[in-house]
Amino acid sequence: MDMLWSGWGDPARATPLPDSVIGLLRDLLGVKPRSTEPIALEEIAVPEPLLDPAARRALLTAVGGEEHLRTDAESRIRHTRGKSTPDLLRIRDGDVSDLPAAVVLPGSHDEVVAVLTACATHDLALVPFGGGTSVVGGLAPEPRRPFVALDLRRMNALLDLDPVSRTATLQSGLLAPHAEALLADHGFTLGHFPQSYEWATIGGFAAARSSGQASAGYGRFDDMVLGLTLATPSGTLDAGRAPRSAAGPDLRQLILGSEGAFGVITSVTVRVRPVPRTRVYEGWRFDSFEAGAAALRHLAQDGPRPTVLRLSDETESLIGLAQPDAIGTSGLPQNAGCLAITGYEGTEEDTTHRRKRAAAVLRDGGGTCLGREPGERWAHGRYSAPYLRDALLDAGAFAETLETAAFWSRLPGLYAAVREALAGTLTQYGTPPLVMCHISHVYENGASLYFTVVSAQGEDALAHWAHAKRAANEAILAAGGTISHHHGVGTDHREWYVREAGPLGIGALQAVKRRLDPAGLLNPGVLLPAD
Repeated sequence: MDMLWSGWGDPARATPLPDSVIGLLRDLLGVKPRSTEPIALEEIAVPEPLLDPAARRALLTAVGGEEHLRTDAESRIRHTRGKSTPDLLRIRDGDVSDLPAAVVLPGSHDEVVAVLTACATHDLALVPFGGGTSVVGGLAPEPRRPFVALDLRRMNALLDLDPVSRTATLQSGLLAPHAEALLADHGFTLGHFPQSYEWATIGGFAAARSSGQASAGYGRFDDMVLGLTLATPSGTLDAGRAPRSAAGPDLRQLILGSEGAFGVITSVTVRVRPVPRTRVYEGWRFDSFEAGAAALRHLAQDGPRPTVLRLSDETESLIGLAQPDAIGTSGLPQNAGCLAITGYEGTEEDTTHRRKRAAAVLRDGGGTCLGREPGERWAHGRYSAPYLRDALLDAGAFAETLETAAFWSRLPGLYAAVREALAGTLTQYGTPPLVMCHISHVYENGASLYFTVVSAQGEDALAHWAHAKRAANEAILAAGGTISHHHGVGTDHREWYVREAGPLGIGALQAVKRRLDPAGLLNPGVLLPAD
């Protein structure tokens, strides 16, 4: 099933906003209904594909037939850009300026290599395409030539499972729910559940250094990867033959997070764990974001660490964004404070022990247990926020997210600086926003901040957001944060990533790209400036 071309996920799950929320948007932010309906798919004017006959024949030979090469308008539209709010606003207006010339569907590593050879021979750029969930311009290259989208959906197998070592080798086109189902048949799980889980792929997780909502217990996806195979225009690179090694720099870490700029990840070997016998989620209330963050820090540093650990600030807690399925159904909570969600997964003995000890730490930090209902409600709606974003766009609001991370000592300053940058810039352009934030991932030495911004669309939503995002990015670097914790660099963050990494670091990565991709055909302009 393809994702909705003009929004997120399954069209059948799209739900309009309740009247109470529409009224709140109108009264609080001045949101007005859209004056026009979004363009229909069949109404979009699509240019003919810029694919000469020789290139088409080479691609057909590489993937073994017409059914695996698509040049029709709908397939190309569905592979245009990702799912950020600017991406959706542009596609809803019929903007297909980033349209691929063709969509190619290889079925094996060897076919990926053959496609790369065909692209190099015929001067075509190439964009690896997994679930299409990028929100940072990771699927919007800046090529000086036509490009093809390399859709990896046919590469969706569990290649190997080693129950003794607790490892699994998965093809990169596997959607995360399918991967979990295949592993569950053998009693294992990855434990990787980002908000994009229902539509993202294993290869995408690796290419963007994804971080799941249970990262406090299972770790980030890059923590799970033990080995991978990369197809490049210069050949195949296999990295990782042991859990850890002192045989030089770790090439796995060079490829993880490379966002398709160095090659196409065709398979990964990952650590797996037994399916938990028990899952318990609960809510805690703190009087302030500062107090809640201090309690989370104590758990992250001294334990016991829950499997899920996150904290919404006062505004996000008041609006109820931590439980998106419940927004507008029961009115705004009074004296909401800050809502923390804790989750425990594992054996019954382990979860009971960690939950009891963590509760003592949270109470000592000023927390009040709200019981299981808030936690279970969060778990039920944990993948619903992107659908809520689409409903906000339909109602005439603008809604977008951004994220960062920093060391604990810098987190308060980073939080204040980004909020101020977003609110100040959008207010200046006549669309004063609601800025919400939560701590979504914690570590011994720091944590991530995930911001959600809602405002009226105003006269030019794309331009207003471009100014606000630039101001937020500047604030992030000035406050000592990283330009991305888990969304990646893409094209949207590239300017600030170049500054964060520095000239020598970027030069080293450009040297790697020249060795692996000498013609610069892979995702040009994504992650690194195009030559």
